[in-house]
Amino acid sequence: MKILAFESTCDETAVAVVEDGRKILTDQIFSQAKLHAVYGGVVPEIASRCHVESISILSQRALEAAGITREDVDAVAVSYAPGLIGAVLVGVNFAKSCASALQVPLIPVHHIRGHIAANYLAYPELEPPFLCLAISGGNTILVDVRDYTDMKILGATRDDAAGECFDKTARVLGLPYPGGKPIDELSQGGDDSKYTFPIGHVDGNPYDMSFSGLKTAVINLVHNAEQKGEKLDRASLAASFTKAVSDSLVPRTMMAARELGYDTVVVAGGVAANSRIRADFKNACEKEKLRLFVPPLKLCGDNGAMIGAQGYYEFLAGTRAGSDLNAYATMEL
Repeated sequence: MKILAFESTCDETAVAVVEDGRKILTDQIFSQAKLHAVYGGVVPEIASRCHVESISILSQRALEAAGITREDVDAVAVSYAPGLIGAVLVGVNFAKSCASALQVPLIPVHHIRGHIAANYLAYPELEPPFLCLAISGGNTILVDVRDYTDMKILGATRDDAAGECFDKTARVLGLPYPGGKPIDELSQGGDDSKYTFPIGHVDGNPYDMSFSGLKTAVINLVHNAEQKGEKLDRASLAASFTKAVSDSLVPRTMMAARELGYDTVVVAGGVAANSRIRADFKNACEKEKLRLFVPPLKLCGDNGAMIGAQGYYEFLAGTRAGSDLNAYATMEL
């Protein structure tokens, strides 16, 4: 089964063709990162307009790269929530038009479910049930993945997402947007014990997280140093910050795996590309004798292939949408 899949929830326009939920025939991506870098973050109106300008061209390019014609498409999948509402609307409306014109089923896919499914593309042996930590610019969620379409949120951030903290920390350090990779590179060789940052805890649910205090602590440290004319060890600051994020994510995930009796841990989303977080998860899972699955770097960020992968399993579960499908800025997993 060949699925034509669309992703446009933020600042990447992506169109992919995925076969049987596990094989990527093509994954065409146009990143707007350079367009938004001058503003230090994503400008929703610019993002929406860029999606409009590129999605049709990418669609034609995807069919050609996959070596198929329109008649070979068996279904259309699209990420319909959550995300920047104008950006999501572009993908949803284009996908609805494609499904109608091709007379094939339209499959709505939750963006975070797509990130989780990215691992299916990289690891054919991976099957639910497992525990997954989805970490990105807009979400930080600990998920009990019982089946391909049966998931329960165990814990989530109560405020800022981990990825947002990376972007804000990068901005205050004068690093380019998006901030994940620059901070990762800067932190190499830094002393992660030089600066002490808070790790948020939430009363009532040990799996819930909070990153606003960490973000504020970094901003205050940098601003106070600037006001006093003191020089900061930027590499050590980046390393200490990354350690604080990892120390918030990894122990909670390991605790959940033990309490739920899982032997498989999956990490997904853009922040999963961070080398420190990947290494800490590897060490923790080796110590606990758990299987660990982390997607390759090219599948950590937003892409169309992950939507096609999850779309396949949504299709098998009977999920369909009609011409009344809408886009949503927020939606529970």
